[in-house]
Amino acid sequence: MSVLDLARPDIREMQAYSSARMEASGGTVLLNANESARPPSFPGGDGLNRYPDPQPRALVETLAELYGSTPDRVLVTRGSDEAIDLLTRAFCRAGQDGIVISPPTFGMYAVCARIQGAAVVEAPLAADGSLDADTLVAAAGPSTKLVYLCSPNNPTGNLVGLGTIERIATALAGRALLVVDEAYAEFAGTPSATQLIDAHENVAVLRTLSKAWSLAGARVGTLVARAEVIGLLRRIIPPYPLPSPCVDAALAALGYEGRRVQRHHVHEVLNERARMAAALATVPGVREVLPSHANFLAVRFADPAGAYQRLLSAGVVVRDITKYPGLGDALRITIGTGNENDRVLAVLRAGASA
Repeated sequence: MSVLDLARPDIREMQAYSSARMEASGGTVLLNANESARPPSFPGGDGLNRYPDPQPRALVETLAELYGSTPDRVLVTRGSDEAIDLLTRAFCRAGQDGIVISPPTFGMYAVCARIQGAAVVEAPLAADGSLDADTLVAAAGPSTKLVYLCSPNNPTGNLVGLGTIERIATALAGRALLVVDEAYAEFAGTPSATQLIDAHENVAVLRTLSKAWSLAGARVGTLVARAEVIGLLRRIIPPYPLPSPCVDAALAALGYEGRRVQRHHVHEVLNERARMAAALATVPGVREVLPSHANFLAVRFADPAGAYQRLLSAGVVVRDITKYPGLGDALRITIGTGNENDRVLAVLRAGASA
């Protein structure tokens, strides 16, 4: 059985849209895409009159190298959100198929499924935030096509070991595609699930330049999977997903100097994360600081609403995650600069002593 047997038959059989940029390359007089022959008049506008490459070769090759894969296994998308949407539409028939998630976790898995009319089955994390692999596998029924696993998990920050991920992939072989979301992997420093793809055709991995690479505004995500899965999704992805300036920004960030700066930034975040975890644990009114392998901390408060309002009144915006299962007393605090983190501590301490 091929992993493509899990996908929608109509998507497997459909004829993909062929854009002008796909049909022909080369040449110096481009009259095939109904573009403007002249660039816009503002500074930096050169080249913006032309459609970008649907999958820019230099960026695809660079991302393949970065994630330890090959170009035929890489799809570049508008953030991970687009990859999640594409997977859902390619594998889930409305009203017939479904996904499995482990809440509390990233909300877009369920949102994309519900937009598609796919069922959402939940296999909740344990009270301590850990994932029970057997519970996750058991939740995948005959109609399940996608199983999402976020590691490090958003919003709790917990990590799932590579051995556990492989065990889940083995159990789901021939049944469902296991999608491992590694948006925060750079802050964990652990092996990527991309190394499982050779042995497990039902593993796909989401990566992004939004977090550790400081490019949230450029919206550059990556799906790494078997070439046949990538080929399937290329049939349904919009023809020009990434604007040229975003591609240029990504290539600059992934250059030699960009990588040096990124390593420094990640090191700074890890140091600040450790400092904040220790300091927040001593603040009156803080019940618990959950262990985190990401660039944020989930913090339990005796009065989460009060803490949120005190921070907001001081100009500090954190994420209220009390609506998530098991996190009714928690706020998620992103690790900022040293000065920003000091401000959070000062506000919380002042409020506790008031």
